[in-house]
Amino acid sequence: MKQVVQNYKSGELAVLDVPVPGCKPGGVLVRSAYSLISTGTELMKVSEAGMSMLGKARSRPDQVAKVMQSVATNGVPATYRKVMGKLDSYTPLGYSLCGVVEQVGSGIDDVKVGDLVACAGNEHALHAELNWVPKNLYAPVPDGLAPRHAAFGTVGSIALQGVRQGESQLGEVALVIGLGLIGQLVVQLLAASGVRVVGVDPDPVRCELAERLGATACGDPASAAVEAAVAELTGGHGVDQVYLAAGGGSNQPVELAARLCRDRGRVVDIGKCRLDLPWNAYYEKELDVRFSRSYGPGRYDPEYELEGRDYPIGYVRWTERRNLACFLDLLALGRVDVEPLVSHIADFDDAVETYQRLKDGDLKAVAVLFRYPGPAEDTAEAEAPAVTVPAVRRNGGVSAPARAANAPVRLAFVGAGNYATSMLLPHLAQRDGVELSTVVTTTALSAANAKRKFGFAGATTDLDAVLGDPSIDAVFVVTRHSSHAELTRRALLAGKTVFVEKPLALTEDELAGVLAAVEESGNDRLQVGFNRRFAPLLQEARKRFGARTGPASLRYLVNAGRLAHGSWYLQQGTEGSRFAGEGGHFIDTASWLLGADPVSVYAVATSGNEDLQVVLRYPDGSTGTISYVTTGAPGFPKETLDLVADGKVLRLDDFVRATVYDSHRKRWVSSRLPKARDKGQNAELAAFIKAVRTGGPMPVPLESLVATTAATLAVRAGLAGGAPVTLAGAR
Repeated sequence: MKQVVQNYKSGELAVLDVPVPGCKPGGVLVRSAYSLISTGTELMKVSEAGMSMLGKARSRPDQVAKVMQSVATNGVPATYRKVMGKLDSYTPLGYSLCGVVEQVGSGIDDVKVGDLVACAGNEHALHAELNWVPKNLYAPVPDGLAPRHAAFGTVGSIALQGVRQGESQLGEVALVIGLGLIGQLVVQLLAASGVRVVGVDPDPVRCELAERLGATACGDPASAAVEAAVAELTGGHGVDQVYLAAGGGSNQPVELAARLCRDRGRVVDIGKCRLDLPWNAYYEKELDVRFSRSYGPGRYDPEYELEGRDYPIGYVRWTERRNLACFLDLLALGRVDVEPLVSHIADFDDAVETYQRLKDGDLKAVAVLFRYPGPAEDTAEAEAPAVTVPAVRRNGGVSAPARAANAPVRLAFVGAGNYATSMLLPHLAQRDGVELSTVVTTTALSAANAKRKFGFAGATTDLDAVLGDPSIDAVFVVTRHSSHAELTRRALLAGKTVFVEKPLALTEDELAGVLAAVEESGNDRLQVGFNRRFAPLLQEARKRFGARTGPASLRYLVNAGRLAHGSWYLQQGTEGSRFAGEGGHFIDTASWLLGADPVSVYAVATSGNEDLQVVLRYPDGSTGTISYVTTGAPGFPKETLDLVADGKVLRLDDFVRATVYDSHRKRWVSSRLPKARDKGQNAELAAFIKAVRTGGPMPVPLESLVATTAATLAVRAGLAGGAPVTLAGAR
């Protein structure tokens, strides 16, 4: 197997072939999926190894003292040989990883082969393909937690132990000095505990990241803004706790801690910084200085770590292993988010180059992960499993309700929010042969407003009455996202033709429920509001582009912009992510232009999941890339699209202008600018009403609607697993 090692004498870094460790009793053999580089501790070790002998001595006075003691005991020659022998040997790197149990030693009954575990320890959770890990230094990974996130378990435990040492209480104010990897985690843990946090770091990027992750305010240690924020939050008394998560030789952190801490406050040292305590400042405030020892109780105790002897929970509530399990639970529950901290993921084979880039400053990073090949990589991908595109089954064939030849199409609306009243109802209210029968809302006033404005015959809050009315031909579901699938399912079972705004479903179970209603009722009369394929400008551009013979490349930039504060789109716990809500629009448009449904989805996100890149692969080798961004300039067009194939290019500029190029010349350009952007709502409604009136096929096959929904849901699975997601059963 391969392992990252360093020669402390020469500073050489290497990936060596070494023997596979044996699986001893009391532990498990783990194949690594991801391991985390500690950009603080490990880089300090790497930097020290590159120093001269004098530099090494100055950086480790504790080791110099041991050498002097050895000289006194064993003499200079023997000590020299001992020291040189130790320096001129390979030492391991790493102490935080996630992997798959490959072999279970005797005495272990809490995990089995194939289980995913997070591992700790600078002798057991190394940057190596395989590690033997004793029982008290691993913890099972909760279901659904991505392996690359679980790889943060050890550093998360360090931060968690530091917070425990601070004994923070709800409503207190804390100062975190140093916003590197540990500091960022401390900020999130404190914020999750109801503590208001002020962060300090000279790097403005890290300050901005900490504020996004829960800090109330952050700034440079020399900035007056930090002291002002502390004064405002504490009424001038000073913070209750200070967490020293900084490194280096400056004494500034401990001096700043004394200045901004309240009388009898607590100062917790988590990092490795200079600690020349200014006596007067600490004495006058009677500050309580505490040290946080690594992952928690049990650390450096060989009986605990190597022999597996646990401490009774009644006496030691939070041990090393319990801290590790606790942090994994916080990750799984979403209380802590480590994805924004991931600056770079490198292949394990590139370990030496990655360390060198970090050391030289070419790679600026908070956290860097190694991704391992082989079976462990397969397990990492299993966290983003193949998403099944459910088969559409119809019991008894397509059901189209019988209608009188010249009778108007009678419609009911469930929901009358902004989109319904601005983009759908104005078109329907003016359409001949359409009768707006009933509007259903949860509040009486909104129903009354829609009735008055658009001429509905009736308004109600009783959905069952509408679904049971045989005179109503079709039901529009235009409610919040979380209710779409259930309302669609009920309407299909009632025999209604259904138009549901996107998304059709927010989960695989919701999608399966809709299709179960189709199979049970035989009613497949369903349309999802994917309107862009009906846009006249895009329809004409596609026609001008013509048929293609080879695979195509499609690029779709969606400059979505930021949402207004308080928007219900931000309620991800109930309404799904923003992309889950509207991403189907863009996937459907890409699939329509490429003439097929996708067979796989790969998704990556920037820090904070604000901007997404979604890559779709199609059966003929075509690809579609959707860049969904919220951080762009508001003045830039919202949607731009390019389709390239067979020496031709189709360009769409925000549904205002379209151009088709052939042989480096413009073959066609839209003749005039439309008065307004037409994204196809009117044409889509016309096609839907025609299908209802005639009983003919729905505008978009149900199989396509299902495939687009499944691909949209696969984006979430892809982000969690960090690997392409196969759409099993895709056509």
